[in-house]
Amino acid sequence: MSMTSSFVSPSGSQLCEAEEFLAAHPEVEAIDIMVHDSNGIGRGKIIRRHELLSVYKNGRPIPISIMGLDVCSDDVHETGLTWDHGDGDLLGWPIPNSLKLLHNTSPARAEVLLSLYELDGRPMSSDPRHALVRQVQAFADRGLHPAGAFELEFFLLSQDRDGLGKIQPAAAIVDGQTSRSTDVYSIDFMQGFLPLFNDIYAAAEKAGIKAETVISEFAPGQYEITIDYRENVLAAADDLVRLKRIVRAQARAHGIDACFMAKPMADHPGSGMHFHVSVQDDQGQNIFAEQDDEEWNATLLHAIGGLRDTMAESMLICAPHLNSWRRFASQSYAPMSTTWGVNNRSVALRIPSGDKRARRIEHRPSGVDANPYLVGAMVLAGILHGIDAKSDAGPITTGNGYDAAADPDMPPDWRSAIQRAKESAFLKSALGEDMHRTFVAVKEAEYNRVQQIISEVDFDLYLHRI
Repeated sequence: MSMTSSFVSPSGSQLCEAEEFLAAHPEVEAIDIMVHDSNGIGRGKIIRRHELLSVYKNGRPIPISIMGLDVCSDDVHETGLTWDHGDGDLLGWPIPNSLKLLHNTSPARAEVLLSLYELDGRPMSSDPRHALVRQVQAFADRGLHPAGAFELEFFLLSQDRDGLGKIQPAAAIVDGQTSRSTDVYSIDFMQGFLPLFNDIYAAAEKAGIKAETVISEFAPGQYEITIDYRENVLAAADDLVRLKRIVRAQARAHGIDACFMAKPMADHPGSGMHFHVSVQDDQGQNIFAEQDDEEWNATLLHAIGGLRDTMAESMLICAPHLNSWRRFASQSYAPMSTTWGVNNRSVALRIPSGDKRARRIEHRPSGVDANPYLVGAMVLAGILHGIDAKSDAGPITTGNGYDAAADPDMPPDWRSAIQRAKESAFLKSALGEDMHRTFVAVKEAEYNRVQQIISEVDFDLYLHRI
């Protein structure tokens, strides 16, 4: 029991969590504290052991401009989060139960996730996690509770380029073998990476993440780790950002680069971040499950319809970078239209087969480079939109979803997606006006940065031909 005088943390964190952790782990010398910005990048500080209790008592000052940075860590003034506020400090408060040991650190370290709050305790409205909190609360106000899990796909790459300067798959840790082919679902090839996977699982256990199946995916050097389904989608999003950091850190410890680009290899499928979601009522019943002899639950169909209705204007959340759009190619396991189907991986909204009591929607458009907090907020808002509007799910897709007619409303590229998002009343509501403004401003700044770069492709195509 804490002997410290009472206080109120706006995040719901408790001082006793830090006190008990420090007592149980005298070996810990430092703690990583971090918030996640609009790109899902963890930003923060490394504090010493003696500073931790102060974070739980008083919060930790964090510059407001942290939430207005682009992917290269430059200020985006159009977010209104730099000089408009004098780049003042807000307070980062710990997310309850997020103080965990880090694996394979010497001397021993821990980490704790923070959310940003105004000095008066109000949630900072450009913090992506608060956008998801708002949507979870919107469900709770109706007596509903979304549950879910994110899948994590990634590449393990060599830290050295090949003779042509291109990236290449990492050599196996055990015997140095390198895959140049698609070893999809190969068990034998994965044996060479067991020391790394063992470290990932050990680190996940320390972080309280139930990391489950690992498979070799559909490209050389590509893998997927599944994560246990969570009754609270906030915990599911926290799991995803932490597991990405775990994979990157443990890969680095083995001399390997973990890559979370959506499409690092031109001739192979990219990496997705499929989001599985279901909804329970106050009695614990799945509101998507069919009743008696009905073919499909009406609420499930409305939810699918809502996600289809809002997908075109939400694609910037799913594909936030230029590279994200290279992932969308025919028969590449990345959906290209607002299709839905059962047990079908060529559609955007997949309904897995199996026990109807566990009925859920697998939302497949997002790349692994997307921010899970914003993806979660957007998907939940789309589901509520569909339920409220009684949206029509439209025809079910059977067979090859890539044969379906292209949806003319879907943005064809990054620039179009930015414009659609900028004009979207739905996204403003789903994310909140401040988060929407921040996200779109950051994406516009990144687009302008990319447009100014003269790439090697330009020289290859035009230098000696025009």
